[in-house]
Amino acid sequence: MGQPAERESGERAAGGAARFELPPGQRLQRGWPVTHYGPVPKFRPDRWEFRVFGATADGEKRGWNHEEFTALPYVTVVADLHCVTKFSMVGAEWGGVPARTVLDIAPPAPDVTHVMVWAEYGFSSNLRLADFASGRTLFATHKDGELLTAEHGFPLRLIVPHLYAWKGPKWVRGIEYMTADRRGFWEERGYHNIGDPWKEQRYSYQEEPGDGPEL
Repeated sequence: MGQPAERESGERAAGGAARFELPPGQRLQRGWPVTHYGPVPKFRPDRWEFRVFGATADGEKRGWNHEEFTALPYVTVVADLHCVTKFSMVGAEWGGVPARTVLDIAPPAPDVTHVMVWAEYGFSSNLRLADFASGRTLFATHKDGELLTAEHGFPLRLIVPHLYAWKGPKWVRGIEYMTADRRGFWEERGYHNIGDPWKEQRYSYQEEPGDGPEL
C-alpha cells in the first residue's frame, strides 16, 4: 500500500528562537477546545463493539469488544491536530492502537482504495486507504498519558495527523473497506474530500478533478 506524503509542523529553531510552523491559515491554540456536532454519547462498555466490514480480504466481518480492542498493541505518536476552524494544537502525545494493526489483523481485499470510518450516531468520514495506512494514523485512547475525556472522543477517536481533524472522528465504532470512494458526513455537506491542511483543502469548491466523487 502506498503512503501519502506527510508534513508535520511542530517546533523549529530559527535564529536561536523557537517557533512553530503551521499550515497556511492556521493559528496556534493553547489548550484543547471542544468541537463537535450533536450530543456526547454515553459509553456503555457492555454494548460497545469495534467492527471491520465491507470488502475484507476473506469476505468476513471482524469485531472486538472494548476489552479486546484496548488489549491490542499500544503505541504513542507525537503529532499536531489541525482543525478546519483554523486552530492548531501542536506537540500532543497520542496513545492508542495503530491503524496498521487493524489492517494487519483484518486486511482489506486487494482492490480496496478507501476506508469509511464510522462513529456514534451514524457519523462517518472517508479516507484514502493510503492515508488510513500511514504509520502515524492512530485509534487514540489517550492524550498526553491521560484517557480521553468523553467530550474529546472517549473511548476511541481516530487521529490522522497529516489531515484536518474532521477526518479523524470522535467516538469511533468501526471501519468499512471500500472499492470506490464515497463521501462521509462533512464531505457531503461541503467539506473537501481529502482535507490536506498544508494545501488548505477546506471546502469542496476547492476540489480538483479526481479529488472526490460528485456531490
